[in-house]
Amino acid sequence: MTRTPLRVSFAGGGTDLPEFYEVEEGAVLSAAVDKYVYVTVKRHSDIFNEPIRINYSRTEQVNSIEEIDNNIARECLKFLNIEPPIFISTVADMPASTGMGGSSSFAVGLLHALHAFRGERVTAGQLAEEACHIEMEVLKEPIGKQDQYAAAFGGLNLLRFGRGGRVTVEPQPVRSGSVASLFSNIMMFWTGHQRPAASVLTEQRSNTSRNLDVLRHMRNDAYEFRALCSGQHIELEPVGEALHRGWEMKRRLASKITTSEIDSHYARALEAGAEGGKLCGAGGGGFLMFIVKPEKRERVRQALADLPLVALGYEVHGSRVLYPAA
Repeated sequence: MTRTPLRVSFAGGGTDLPEFYEVEEGAVLSAAVDKYVYVTVKRHSDIFNEPIRINYSRTEQVNSIEEIDNNIARECLKFLNIEPPIFISTVADMPASTGMGGSSSFAVGLLHALHAFRGERVTAGQLAEEACHIEMEVLKEPIGKQDQYAAAFGGLNLLRFGRGGRVTVEPQPVRSGSVASLFSNIMMFWTGHQRPAASVLTEQRSNTSRNLDVLRHMRNDAYEFRALCSGQHIELEPVGEALHRGWEMKRRLASKITTSEIDSHYARALEAGAEGGKLCGAGGGGFLMFIVKPEKRERVRQALADLPLVALGYEVHGSRVLYPAA
């Protein structure tokens, strides 16, 4: 059994796509959070009538790996040459397609569980690259490389993306609980809308050449955001301003990133006192994240009373094998 965190990105999202980092270096500042994808793998008993059973939002009972509908599960099993009978079960703390990197966390967590099933220890870097290979090269998903690395490594990282898909992970020092303090001033609201990242990222990728200047500014914001989080005390006003600036730029990358409903929620939060915020993930739905001072939390909560508020914390660890215990 593995436990793999989801993530939030603070700045630089979109510069982890090949269309950008093959032109010039991309950078994303992201953090793993205390919401997880759990994956269990075991040898399936011969007394069952099917060689393969996979439990997720639905249950698949099939006779061969090629028959599996779940793309990530099928390709991970093929990649690691896992032979039936096999049982896989997964459950997550957040719904799928909500902008927190759940698909990549599942890929990383499943690969980690399958390696452990084979008695193998693997590094975070290997897990991240294998998940990128499955999602981007095998399945041809129009995504970037930040989610896989955030899930595999955990913590707060500046992720840098270079030509050829080279990724550099720069863990950021956490001083005197400063990151925990930052998270204590985050308010995250569930918009109620799920949208697969591919539906937004396909258009965003096709717009890359004309959005290079915007993406450069977003990349540079990742470095600025890192500086804002590097001290012993994090000032909320400039952090909120940086998030807001990034959100304003991100809205320009594709037509489906925001909606009139999301814009209305966002505007109400700012009017109620939020320092700034963004929509997590590719766009179109998912979670709205805001920086809010303690004395303004109740006002913001009332302004968005029609949306569920989700508690969010920081996770220092990446994907971990929970059982068997190391």
